[in-house]
Amino acid sequence: MNFEKHIIRKGTSLNDALFQLNQIVGEKILFIVDDESRYIGSITDGDIRRGLIYNSSLEQKIESFHPEKSKFLSENKFDLEQLIELRDNGFKVIPIVDNQKKLKQLIDFNHLKSYLKIDSITMAGGRGSRLSPLTDKIPKPLLKIGEKPIMEHNIDRLISFGIKDFWFSVNYLKEQIKEYFDESKKEIKIRYIEEDQPMGTIGALSKVEAFQNEHVLITNSDLLTNLNYEDFYLDFLKNDADISIVTIPYEVVIPYGVVKQKQNQVQGLQEKPTYTYYSNAGIYLMKREVLASIPQNTFCNATDLITDELSKNKKVISYPFSGYWLDIGKPEDYKRAQMDIKHIKF
Repeated sequence: MNFEKHIIRKGTSLNDALFQLNQIVGEKILFIVDDESRYIGSITDGDIRRGLIYNSSLEQKIESFHPEKSKFLSENKFDLEQLIELRDNGFKVIPIVDNQKKLKQLIDFNHLKSYLKIDSITMAGGRGSRLSPLTDKIPKPLLKIGEKPIMEHNIDRLISFGIKDFWFSVNYLKEQIKEYFDESKKEIKIRYIEEDQPMGTIGALSKVEAFQNEHVLITNSDLLTNLNYEDFYLDFLKNDADISIVTIPYEVVIPYGVVKQKQNQVQGLQEKPTYTYYSNAGIYLMKREVLASIPQNTFCNATDLITDELSKNKKVISYPFSGYWLDIGKPEDYKRAQMDIKHIKF
């Protein structure tokens, strides 16, 4: 959020504050700072109107007027639960300050669903051969679903959850992906992981020298989903997991009666049972140190890494998800996505 328009200096009159508020499109709130940009408090147009009712003067200085309800959080000292509590108690714009109480940023829940301090990795290096000839000259992540590419749908949803640090793993027709995404327009940081050769679904991550956050979200670029990333992350934290895998329930209906037996002894009968299995959705949360164990410059799939971590007794959990999820791998999937995008709220 570009918050300069929301900043007002100590010593400003209520009259000038009203004028500045009138120029703002969106949340009518100002954040008061001193001459060294240290945070003092906040004031809204509603606060000023209520003050005028009780005989406040338009010449009154704002620092002597701002209400005590103003809340803020200290940079690197707050957790997600604190932020959610403020959001759920009606605080829509929350200032973040550094250890000198200087205003660093604003979290605006009028535009964000959450604020997740995690790295996001999008695996976008595949050839997409099953969607040929569509992918002969365009990388699959840039195929349009509705008005924008598959990958942009995913990135925009991740941004809506407050994620700022992005990594794109690219290979096939990578220059097109680099040309398409403009980090300045989306107010995010994009770093690229370039594969010189196919390295599997996670092998390219061995090239990353330093992630920005303790936890890393990894997604395939050819998915459409309305997964709640905040809930996924909270579940990961609650379980103190090393790895969490989004799983999709898949039902198998046996069209016959099933005989349960041990050796040749019948132990029971079940008529046309349904069994539910859970499929890997291609979306993972991992602790940063887990990714450090990926072998350097070696072909490695995510399933290989997970199997290896299980052998080390690492905690790997499943996050069952029953919302919208579509893997766009075949032409029929691509056609379905074109229809679904008109009705599914992402």
